[in-house]
Formats: sequence, C-alpha cells, structure tokens
Amino acid sequence: MLIFLTILVFASLIYFNPKASNRTWNEASRESANLVELASDTPEAKIQIYSAKAYSWRGKFSQHLWIATKEKNAESYLVHYVVLWGTHFGSDGVMVMQEDLPDRNWYDAKPEIIFSQSGEKAEKIIPKIYQATKTYPYQKFYRAYPGPNSNTFISYIVRQIPEIKISLPNNAIGKDWLCDENGVKFFALSESKTGIQFSFFGMFGISLGVIEGIEINIIGISFGIDFLKPALKLPGIGRIGLKPKEQ
Repeated sequence: MLIFLTILVFASLIYFNPKASNRTWNEASRESANLVELASDTPEAKIQIYSAKAYSWRGKFSQHLWIATKEKNAESYLVHYVVLWGTHFGSDGVMVMQEDLPDRNWYDAKPEIIFSQSGEKAEKIIPKIYQATKTYPYQKFYRAYPGPNSNTFISYIVRQIPEIKISLPNNAIGKDWLCDENGVKFFALSESKTGIQFSFFGMFGISLGVIEGIEINIIGISFGIDFLKPALKLPGIGRIGLKPKEQ
C-alpha cells in the first residue's frame, strides 16, 4: 500500500508539472537568455553549469544539464553536453563540444546557472573539465532513462573535480547513474564530496551529504530534504524552499 501511494504521489506531481514546450524542436527558441556577458566582453576565464527543463514532454520529468567553459582571453565559450542526436552535430558519439553562446534556451526552456566560477580559480579547473570529458565512459552510448544520459555526463564531471562542490537538481534524471572511467559503479562520494551515495543502475538508491541533505531514488525519480538550505526536493518539480548559494 505504501509503495502504491508513493507511486500515486509521484505520478500526480509529474502530471501537473507543465512541460517545457509544445513546439517542434526546429521551431523552439534557442535564443540567448542573456544570463552572462559575451566572451569577447570579458578577459577572465569562466565556468558555468546550466539547468533547464528537458525538451517537450521530458520536461515534466527532468532537467537537462550542460557545462560551459571559457579560457582566459578566449573569444568564445566552449559548451559541453550530451544528446541522443550527438552524431548530427558532426560528433562520432553522443557528446558535443562546440563554440557557442552558453546560455541559450534549451528548446524554449529558460536556463538557470547552478554553478559559476571565474578568474584564477576557473583557470585551474578548466583543464580538469577537459580531462573529465575525455575519460567519460559513455562516449558513444546514450539512454534517456535511467541513464547514462546528459545528466550522467555532468554528474561525472562534477564528481571528478574537488573544487566543484554542488548538488545537482534532484529532478535531473540520470545524475544518479554512478560511474567512473571504467563504467558503472554502485557506491561513491556524493556529488558535493560531502557525503556518500549508493545507487543501483540509477534506479534505486540513497544519497546522504552535508550539501545534498537526504535524497532517495525510487525507479529513477528522486525526492528528498535539504537541511542546510531548508527545502523539499520533489519529483519532476524539483526544489521548493531556499535556493543553494551559487558558487
């Protein structure tokens, strides 16, 4: 009975959660959300991690994550992300790295920045991001549910870099697919490196951490409580309460 009620609550939350767009992908907006200055307008090195509702009906369930880097004095940002149609961008796999504006709408969904760093600190982190993209174990494999997918990719990068101490949105399905350069694993430090996590192929698990609080994953859908910055983390909807401080 408890499992049935839990699934019913999950289904209700997701049903009433609006999707990102009703338009086809070639009609949906990819305009800049004007969240950051142009690369040519600032000499500083910069890093941002973005989150936006996934395209179309997927936005009822999940966020889509990507990361942008700009080296010192570079004229453009380099945007790193994973998509199922990665080969359509000239890649030989699912991972895409291209010079672009970093803050474009994700097919009508306005993004938000969940991590940012600039200056000398960013200069030290950027090479580590490049290295993590090279060792990501699913360069040519993508599965939307329960992973590995676009959010698995960003979670992998975050977990490789001690300086990035954040917890990704609980409604970023795929972030709980734990892996290292050799493939899937079941135990790891939490994304923020302030706790521990168990996950069974991204389908069932639990995460405990100072920054994460408690997150429970059932059938790939996560909910939890953040005690440090008090908030509920609800399936599909995401965080309700205080927002974590952007780094």
